[in-house]
Amino acid sequence: MNIDLDIPLDQISADDFKLFFDEFLNDKSVREQSVVKGTIIEIGEDLVTVDIGYKAEGSIKKSEFINEQGELTVKVGDVVDVYLDTMSEEDGLLELSKEKADLMRAWDEISKAVEKDETVKGAIIGRVKGGLAVDIGVKAFLPGSQVDLRPVKNLDRLIGETHEFKIIKFNKKRGNIVLSRRVLLEREREDKKSETLKSLKVNAIMLGTIKNITDYGAFVDLGGIDGLLHITDMSYGRITHPSEMFEVGQQIEVKVLKYDEDSQRVSLGYKQIRPDPWDDAEYKYPVGAIVRGKVVSIVDYGAFVELEDGIEGLVHISEMTWNKRVKNPSKLVNQADLVEAMVLGIDLENRRISLGMRQLEANPWKAISDKYPVGTIVRGKVRNITDFGIFIGIEDGIDGLVHISDMSWGQRVRHPSERFNKGDEVEARVLNVDVENERFSLSIKALSEDPWLGVSGRYYLGQVIAGKVVHKADFGVFVELEDGIEGLVHYSELINGAGDWQSAYPDNQAINAEIINIDTHDRKVSLSERGAVDRAAGGDVKEILRKQGDSSARLGDIMGDLSRRMRDR
Repeated sequence: MNIDLDIPLDQISADDFKLFFDEFLNDKSVREQSVVKGTIIEIGEDLVTVDIGYKAEGSIKKSEFINEQGELTVKVGDVVDVYLDTMSEEDGLLELSKEKADLMRAWDEISKAVEKDETVKGAIIGRVKGGLAVDIGVKAFLPGSQVDLRPVKNLDRLIGETHEFKIIKFNKKRGNIVLSRRVLLEREREDKKSETLKSLKVNAIMLGTIKNITDYGAFVDLGGIDGLLHITDMSYGRITHPSEMFEVGQQIEVKVLKYDEDSQRVSLGYKQIRPDPWDDAEYKYPVGAIVRGKVVSIVDYGAFVELEDGIEGLVHISEMTWNKRVKNPSKLVNQADLVEAMVLGIDLENRRISLGMRQLEANPWKAISDKYPVGTIVRGKVRNITDFGIFIGIEDGIDGLVHISDMSWGQRVRHPSERFNKGDEVEARVLNVDVENERFSLSIKALSEDPWLGVSGRYYLGQVIAGKVVHKADFGVFVELEDGIEGLVHYSELINGAGDWQSAYPDNQAINAEIINIDTHDRKVSLSERGAVDRAAGGDVKEILRKQGDSSARLGDIMGDLSRRMRDR
């Protein structure tokens, strides 16, 4: 029996109403502990009134109709599923719940998904011991080991994400549901892998996703199978870490360089799908060309300049400046500086380009040769002392060398430090300027006239000269005749030439000697002390020495006697 609910109750007969109520009680669609349909008839401040077609309406807390954003999800007239918990026939009170209806419907859907081996969709709502809590209509547990194909270190970052899940454990009575995302990912990976293997071959160009980045490269997911993109195959240029070029999740095109079907190892290349910049480097960077680039590395011997991605040139420190005094490249350039240079050479086989910076500046050595012609007298301070000579600073970055042999005409110099100290100011004459080899030769002895030029006019054979010992050798002593002229007295021509003769002739000892040979070509004068003594004694010394048996014990007396005779004369 149907009763028009719009008719006032006082116009309905008691018999009709009793008949209607009996039919309602016998209606199986409205019963306790079940989900029924209800219509929203009123929305109050705290309660929502719902008509389920019973003799009285039920009320549900308004909060059960509020979503996560704080919005009311229903309006008057909406039909909703509600859970009829209890109903009283005496007073007509109904206990309804929207949340329980949702929960029961969710359990029903989950049960169907388990029976049909289907997936469920859910939102990760929080972190719990051992894994994550997931809302799939009811709260379910997602173990940490089932989150992804690889262990996830930070599970908190997944909170709020929505995914499909596989139910791997279900117990409705206990309200226990365990989910897995990993199972679905493995299944998806296998499906992708089978498709990927169909097109995977050497030299194939494939689209992949960066999965992981290490110090030595990046692992790229090609679709169910991973390949290694080594850092050396990322760029023709210089990179120190793969993260400079790529980031996790980035999609890139790569080339298959190697593929081992047995181990399923794949080596990938990124730079190989781009032209090699060295292919036309010979034409782009000919010798003599002026180029511009960025300093990417500084080493002790120079600086590397990036001309373009994949091509670098070396500016050796010797090609950075004309100033030889600069010993470290960092004094001239800094990392990331933009510099200009000239191409000095290119080696395609070894992929090397030699650059020069100083070639873009005027060569100071050309100006030096014009400014200081041979014969010019220069003045400067001693900047460095070596075994073979001294370096005199002439101009900024320009030093002249005075070789040890050009320090004096006659004075024997064992080491330049015997005569000079750093900082000494000296004069010298220019001997030669070698622009090509950047050498500036000076001479100190050339400031005075060569004493050997007039030797023949000042000395002759048989002449007895007085000098002093300036140097000793194993074969005799050298006697200074004048500044720049020395003569050798062989030990066989010394009066004390037997035994330990060297101790008898200390440096600076005065000695008389006869000139027995003059060689102006080889600049040599041979002397004889015996000859000088013999000439001074008029030949008596030989007789005296013969009678005395050349005894060294009597030699001092003999020499003293000869000296007195020479003074008397």
